[in-house]
Amino acid sequence: MVEIKNLSKYYGRNLAVKGISFDIQDHEILGFLGPNGAGKSTTMNMIAGYLPSSNGTVTINGFDITEQASEAKKCIGYLPEIPPVYPDMRVEEYLLFVAGLKGVPRAERKKQVQSSMQRLHIEDMHRRLIRNLSKGYKQRVGFAQALLGDPKILILDEPTVGLDPTQVMEVRNLILELKQDHSIIFSSHILAEVSAVCERVVIINKGEIIAIDTIDNLERNLTADTVLHLTAEGDKDKISRLLKDIQGVSSVSDIKELGENRCSYQIELKNESVRNEIISVLLNNQCSIVEMHLAQLNLEQVFLKLIQEKKKSSLEQLIDETKQDNPYHQED
Repeated sequence: MVEIKNLSKYYGRNLAVKGISFDIQDHEILGFLGPNGAGKSTTMNMIAGYLPSSNGTVTINGFDITEQASEAKKCIGYLPEIPPVYPDMRVEEYLLFVAGLKGVPRAERKKQVQSSMQRLHIEDMHRRLIRNLSKGYKQRVGFAQALLGDPKILILDEPTVGLDPTQVMEVRNLILELKQDHSIIFSSHILAEVSAVCERVVIINKGEIIAIDTIDNLERNLTADTVLHLTAEGDKDKISRLLKDIQGVSSVSDIKELGENRCSYQIELKNESVRNEIISVLLNNQCSIVEMHLAQLNLEQVFLKLIQEKKKSSLEQLIDETKQDNPYHQED
């Protein structure tokens, strides 16, 4: 198991990771999500012991990554965002070299290298110079080195970057297979991949955790709102205004023109009963309803909504702090 407690990282005066805490259970695939610059790679580098933390602790199978670095790192297989390969080495030569660095007994190195190459379908590349491989094959060589030493914890930072759809499916199936013997933290910008392989996700933004939960719970319980997909005929601006004025409608978004005076709308409702009011308002205003159905937020929508809510909260906090610091500010 992996335990992260109050982990922080400063770059000069800039606080890149702000006291985050979470854990990874045995045989769990944990998704780690966030926009560019959120602090994902910094966090994963600290968990792997590649980057020292400014504060906090990382415990890998009972070993502190700072105080007991050697023991902790033996438990970790790490694939960073840029695969750590040597372009002037051949694939098998490189993997044997990494096996030696990881302390794999000499008698077992060949067997482990063959096994990792087989799992990543790169056996036929074993004599190729790494510099001559495609980006996708370099990525798979990087993944193969992470499996050497049979680590209990796998840290995978964007493991499918550069792979074609068939290779992505192979890696996805491999990750699910590896769950039987490993705990996995899996970072990806492709939310469909996270949904396909992860039971639980941590969402980070600007160095802070904004959500930790199962994907089902996030999609179901992010808010009490219900998502309604509506297709209607009539003036787009008029329909949008009518919908926003209905009590119980939280938001109207993702408006798309479908042609012939027809548009689709995504509407968030406080409860399902608001549908009847929407039908009544639109029909009374000579707007035709073509289609209407309920849907839950998917992971991508949850992700975007959480980020937007965090930005709104931060802005409101900044405004409040500015008001408090302004001696001339008076409440209305």
